[in-house]
Amino acid sequence: MPDELNLSNLKPASPRRARKRIGRGLGSGKGRYSGRGIKGQKSRSGSHKMRPGFEGGQNPVYMRLGKQRGPYSKDAMPMGPHRTSTQPVNVAGLEERFEAGAEVTIEALVEKGLIKNARTDVKLLGQGELTKTLSITVHAASATAREKVEAAGGSLTLLREPKPRKPKRGRARPQPTAPEPETTPESEEAEG
Repeated sequence: MPDELNLSNLKPASPRRARKRIGRGLGSGKGRYSGRGIKGQKSRSGSHKMRPGFEGGQNPVYMRLGKQRGPYSKDAMPMGPHRTSTQPVNVAGLEERFEAGAEVTIEALVEKGLIKNARTDVKLLGQGELTKTLSITVHAASATAREKVEAAGGSLTLLREPKPRKPKRGRARPQPTAPEPETTPESEEAEG
């Protein structure tokens, strides 16, 4: 190694190897077919410019999944692109980490270590007891959690409006009650 490095004596640690010139005849060192084998799609020029998701003419996965039943439909349990996730926080955690009268926000939950980051929605759940008056701001809350917060004298603000639930199809509807038989004056006389 030279005593002083400068642009005139600068060179890579391992010497550069010359590029092998593919497809230049039998004397090139790659033979007749240049490492591509004989025939077939990948032996042709331009064969490596296939669009993403191309499966050689077979029906591709993104077209197969759309037609299949099961967990990938939007109505079924959320999976894949339709997955929705929330970070759970129980009222017991708020009782433990916050003082009475404190404001509980998403940033405060991150600071106290109850959630990892503020990117995912937070849902307040009702496990445990709550005795402190807190003003809580989260994305969603269970009915039990809401009852416990209000019973302790606190307030709950939701960052997202709860979606109205659709009634499930195929449920048995309540049968209409049969009308009572009308009483006529003649039947009342017969009874009396």
